[in-house]
Amino acid sequence: MIKMDIIFRPIGIIHTPYTEKAPYQPVTNDKGIFYIEVQTNYIKGLQGLEKFRYIFVIFYIDRLKKKGDINIVQPPWVDNMKVGVFASRSPHRPNPIGLSIVKLKKIEDNRIYTSGLDVFNNTPLLDIKPYIQDLDAKIDANYGWLQFNNRDDKEHLLLHIKGVPH
Repeated sequence: MIKMDIIFRPIGIIHTPYTEKAPYQPVTNDKGIFYIEVQTNYIKGLQGLEKFRYIFVIFYIDRLKKKGDINIVQPPWVDNMKVGVFASRSPHRPNPIGLSIVKLKKIEDNRIYTSGLDVFNNTPLLDIKPYIQDLDAKIDANYGWLQFNNRDDKEHLLLHIKGVPH
């Protein structure tokens, strides 16, 4: 086993309207104000970011209560199915690090305004990276263990996966 301490320090804070409950995945047209407040000593690091349409937001899932075996999870939107944590997008992970892709709306000083983020208000920000179409969009990606009987099933299940009320 590899033993070493790894220390991350937040580079900012993520602001969302969520205090009690957040969607499972980012909801592009979600209502409310979503922005990332980067520490002022990192403002120069934002240079050129405004040219990108989407960004990766990497954050620390700081309000998670670990429960039971983290190796096996049950997706909340599929009855009677358990999968390995690494075959899921569960926030219950060995290292509570989250990743979201959101639309960059504008940057004002040290604030990056985005489309809906799937995190609680005041979540610690670890990093930001630009989303680059040819590098990050994989046309041959599949749905893995997710099973759909028809197009309606697929659309309905995807709403559950995203945590979108319907």
